[in-house]
Amino acid sequence: MADNKETLGFQAEVKQLLQLMIHSLYSNKEIFLRELISNASDAADKLRFEAINNDALYGNDHELKIKVSFDKAARTITISDNGIGMSRDEVISHLGTIAKSGTKEFFGKLSGDQQKDAALIGQFGVGFYSGFIVADKITVETRRAGLEASDAVRWESTGEGDYSVEAIEKTDRGTSIILHLREGEDELLSAWKLKSIIRKYSDHISLPIQMAKEEWDEEKKEMVTRDELETINQASALWARPKSDITPEQYEEFYKHVSHDFAAPLTYTHNRVEGRSEYTQLLYIPAKAPFDLWDRNKRGGLKLYVKRVFIMDDAEQLMPTYLRFVKGVIDSADLPLNVSREILQESRDVKAIREGSTKRVIGMLEELANAEEQDKKDKYATFWTEFGQVLKEGIGEDMTNKDRLAKLLRFASTNGDSLEQTVALADYVGRMKEGQEKIYYVTADSYTAAKNSPHLEIFRKKGVEVLLLTDRVDEWMLSFLTEFEGKELVSVAKGGLDLGKLEDEAEKKEHEETENQYKDLVAKMKETLGEKAKDVRVTFRLTDSPACLVADEHELSGNLLRMLKAAGQNAPESKPILEINPNHPLVTRLKYENAEDGKFADWTHILFDQALLAEGGTLTDPAAFVKRVNEMLLK
Repeated sequence: MADNKETLGFQAEVKQLLQLMIHSLYSNKEIFLRELISNASDAADKLRFEAINNDALYGNDHELKIKVSFDKAARTITISDNGIGMSRDEVISHLGTIAKSGTKEFFGKLSGDQQKDAALIGQFGVGFYSGFIVADKITVETRRAGLEASDAVRWESTGEGDYSVEAIEKTDRGTSIILHLREGEDELLSAWKLKSIIRKYSDHISLPIQMAKEEWDEEKKEMVTRDELETINQASALWARPKSDITPEQYEEFYKHVSHDFAAPLTYTHNRVEGRSEYTQLLYIPAKAPFDLWDRNKRGGLKLYVKRVFIMDDAEQLMPTYLRFVKGVIDSADLPLNVSREILQESRDVKAIREGSTKRVIGMLEELANAEEQDKKDKYATFWTEFGQVLKEGIGEDMTNKDRLAKLLRFASTNGDSLEQTVALADYVGRMKEGQEKIYYVTADSYTAAKNSPHLEIFRKKGVEVLLLTDRVDEWMLSFLTEFEGKELVSVAKGGLDLGKLEDEAEKKEHEETENQYKDLVAKMKETLGEKAKDVRVTFRLTDSPACLVADEHELSGNLLRMLKAAGQNAPESKPILEINPNHPLVTRLKYENAEDGKFADWTHILFDQALLAEGGTLTDPAAFVKRVNEMLLK
């Protein structure tokens, strides 16, 4: 066999990840064994799936298993499997590069704080590279199922920038990972230690994890290894066991296996569903948002099994996009074993599973959101902080569950001084003032901008609560959420101000008289602004500010227009309406300015530009604004 050993360099991201991981994760170094066993289990799942259409891949070895062994003299630990194995190209692709969406964003979020970075690295999923936490050299020997013994590959690296790949002979398919331990890691060269780690972290793995039996040798006065193997774990699919047989710790470790997250889940649900479609679901809600949460093209987090046979990772058809953070397993009793992603899109059984699983997740969230117990309330607050913006997408995507989702929404409001989103729509409705018929809200690009919006002035004066909406998804969501429990949701920055029964007849009469008195001023200002404004009118929504801008009732808000432009989208042409406060001294003074005098035009443009700045807008001609203000100051 020709010597074809070559040395290749790691992808830059791999080098960065290795350096971070070894230092950040060392305090929890036992996880290396969990990660490598999980990978071995995945390799067996992939072989099962490929063998559905090609049984020859098994050869003479149909009994899938994982073997863990150690060599005290050589100071090595070996994790072997007889799963799918890897070809030379796959070894280079899988072990030399990180081909994950969101990799750039992940590295951009690293802070240099080892504790914080450890959590982030855990979300990213370190898998194979975790071996370098305890090893200063790793050797991988692998042969892909279906290839010849001479097509096997040896990969080797010290994790310092490069690795070598060479062809070897390997009589059996699958992968062996040999960890050459660092100095000071000798405690791992113990059957008792390795078994305890396996039982702690990997008991849920459905394959048998085997180790050589050890027995006490009376003559040698020490434990000796026998040729016979024993199975260390329960070796049955965790989701297929009765709930009463599974401990919370086992549920937690299984979550870490399917999600590659290091943190415990926030909550989970485990159910066997019978009826039109028969399936088992084990679904988890994470405690932390993954780094790539906003990648809507990323496939969902559910693994699909059929009769306990692994079919695919990331089966996105099993859960709607707005629940893409959910992790777990669906095991169907009805789908065919050779099911493809195309078949999943058309399957009635899959539709039933999707609907049932969606309702189950919403039910989990409702249980937390409506709980009396403080720990569950705290969990929902955590969930909302991490995933609230994503859940809002469901208002427009899931008409079936829209009403249930609306009750789960949380917002900041003028009722408190905190930017935390804690106000449910039901809370808002429950404390509406007598005579109030609508739910009022304001949108802005920040909490400070929303809270200080001039549009809120009359509402503060009358003690009317207003929701402060600052998430990017809010404007889109509101196009689908137009009412709640019969109460219309109304923007305080759109259309004419209609306070309904919150305004008495005397006020209405006074407003009509004032509008008549300012007719001439409004006409002059409208002529002066020209194409800059759609209209000018008197308003009674202001108490402190001289003017504000509003959007016409059926047009896009200023905040949404700015968001669209910032995202490079073509926003429809829309001109704002300038509303003036007749009780403000600046407006009163302007009423008596000569329209032919240049000062009138300057004051009019300044009021418009000030109103635009107050709502977070950008001036089209900032130099002209500065010049006008300076001239006014000098005069």
